[in-house]
Amino acid sequence: MILPITIEPNPILHKKGAELTSADLKSAKIQKLIDDMTETMYKSDGVGIAAPQVGASIMLCVIAKQFAGTKTDLTLVNPVWEKKSLLKTSDTEGCLSVPGVFGEVKRYKKIKVNALDRDGNKIEFLANNFFARIVQHEVDHLNGILFIEKAKNVHSDGRAL
Repeated sequence: MILPITIEPNPILHKKGAELTSADLKSAKIQKLIDDMTETMYKSDGVGIAAPQVGASIMLCVIAKQFAGTKTDLTLVNPVWEKKSLLKTSDTEGCLSVPGVFGEVKRYKKIKVNALDRDGNKIEFLANNFFARIVQHEVDHLNGILFIEKAKNVHSDGRAL
């Protein structure tokens, strides 16, 4: 089912999400939410989507498989990351929850991610370049941070905001 995207301004986008337990992940409700988030992400032409963007204040996000380099879409539960390099790159970002707005955001080029998968298994992996950018953007959502809070040269329709 396609879910409505939560649009800024909305308090849920600025609230840290609640962590999920392995028991939570076994619930049909959470499994359906993961499936619905994935469908919504693709229907909205997103590369990733976080639960707060569909009105759920929990630590859960999905990243499209073509960017994760995996056979299936990547579900991250309670994700945390650490930088693996001091190198940062600046690139233009946008967001489904801030439609039509773009800005330059500096992010770490290489990170290590720890999370649970949709089945509650612990996962750890390295993310580089654009994949690392997506993970950092989505984890920011889970911590109540929007890209526009970090961006420089924020613009909409070609005009500076």
